[in-house]
Amino acid sequence: MMKRTSASTSTSASEAVVAPVRIGRLSIGALGILALALGTLQSVVEPALPLLQRELEVSPAEGALVGNTLLITGAAVAPVAGKLGDRYGGKRVLVVLMAVVSAGGLLAGLAPNLPVLLLGQILQGVMVGALPLSFILVRKHLPAGETRLAIGLVMALFTGGGIVGTLMAGPIAERLSWHGMFALPTIAIIATTLVVARVMPHDPPIASDGRIDWPGVVLLSGTLLVFMVGLVRVTGAGLPPLAVGALAVVVAALATGWVAVERRAASPMVDLDMLAKPAMWHSCVLTFVITTSFGMVAFLLPQLFAVSADGYGFGAGTTDIGLFLLPGAIAGAVSDSVGGVVARRFGLRAVLVVGAVVTAATMIALASLHTAAWQLVLAKTLTAIAAGLGTTALLTRTATAVEAKDTGIATSLLVVTRVIGIALGVQIGGAILDAGADPSTGGPSESAFVAGFAVAGLVAALSLIVVRINRTGART
Repeated sequence: MMKRTSASTSTSASEAVVAPVRIGRLSIGALGILALALGTLQSVVEPALPLLQRELEVSPAEGALVGNTLLITGAAVAPVAGKLGDRYGGKRVLVVLMAVVSAGGLLAGLAPNLPVLLLGQILQGVMVGALPLSFILVRKHLPAGETRLAIGLVMALFTGGGIVGTLMAGPIAERLSWHGMFALPTIAIIATTLVVARVMPHDPPIASDGRIDWPGVVLLSGTLLVFMVGLVRVTGAGLPPLAVGALAVVVAALATGWVAVERRAASPMVDLDMLAKPAMWHSCVLTFVITTSFGMVAFLLPQLFAVSADGYGFGAGTTDIGLFLLPGAIAGAVSDSVGGVVARRFGLRAVLVVGAVVTAATMIALASLHTAAWQLVLAKTLTAIAAGLGTTALLTRTATAVEAKDTGIATSLLVVTRVIGIALGVQIGGAILDAGADPSTGGPSESAFVAGFAVAGLVAALSLIVVRINRTGART
């Protein structure tokens, strides 16, 4: 019995020190193609949102909920996925998550009504956890310099999936049905997951003496879930002040409980010392501001394209909206791929300042000049470049600044911050359009779009203040 135990201990120890297998282009390419398929599934809603609102007979704020349901789930799941990936191996957890995403995509593809579609979106939301899991794999299997390039590639292809989704949503929805927008990318995800499972070597889990901090997992996920649901409700249909106060108290109580648990845990869900590092929390704050502004832009522009050409809009259908958004999607994919490299060349602070100035100036100009389609196309392109460079530079800085054992949880927290920012921006955009609805038509007035663009520009300008305050910590 003693010999068997010793042998088992020896085996475990040897497994803990085995160096991971260096991955080649095939494995990185498989991860990238999976990210492309996931980005496609996530992005089909954006150009088709006006169509879904008509088909499902919902308001702009309720339409924003269709896309934000996915983000709500992602915010709650991503930190858990990252932590489990650190602990048990990124590949193993990634395959499980993709099974859930596939089930959600198929359910959305068969949805007969809004509740079933929302349930499918909830299951699809776990795709947000795929990004930190991919970062775990490249960090474990590649040296630091190549890790930055691989992270940029995965992010670029995920964003590039937005190009595919933007282009295919209209033709599929108009010639088949909106159900096909979800079914076809899901089939691609299933096929690509099988390839990843085949070619990607198993990454060794991080050795740990403690158990998973399940109380910390539950409290953190609960905090994010209640916050996201409250955000959607408050900025969407609206809540009475008492209910808003109650939600704030619940979020504060959950967050306080989570911090207390993490301080006492032997193996915490999130190392609070790691979270307190300037490289970590500066990145979170800046990512939140950048993505909030970009989320507003991403929501407002398709809505303006869809407004009837008899008034101030363009009367564009789903396919035309996709084509109008295509240059911005391409620009976002390219900027995502080079964000880390550009920041290393010119400095993170320079990238953030230029991005904030470009976005703020573009939105303020768009508030006055939005009578031609090219003006909106140019605005989407410029803001996509600024947001892509800034957020990817912050992500790669964070991924390489923390210890390897914290790669999953650190990057997942930044991904969650990105998700929360976009969701907030989308909901604010929807709330502004609802508040500025034309009483005679029920649709948003031109002044509502002007207000939305102006607010998006002011939010972008806030990042200049954050960079100024955190000037020392924002330097690479």
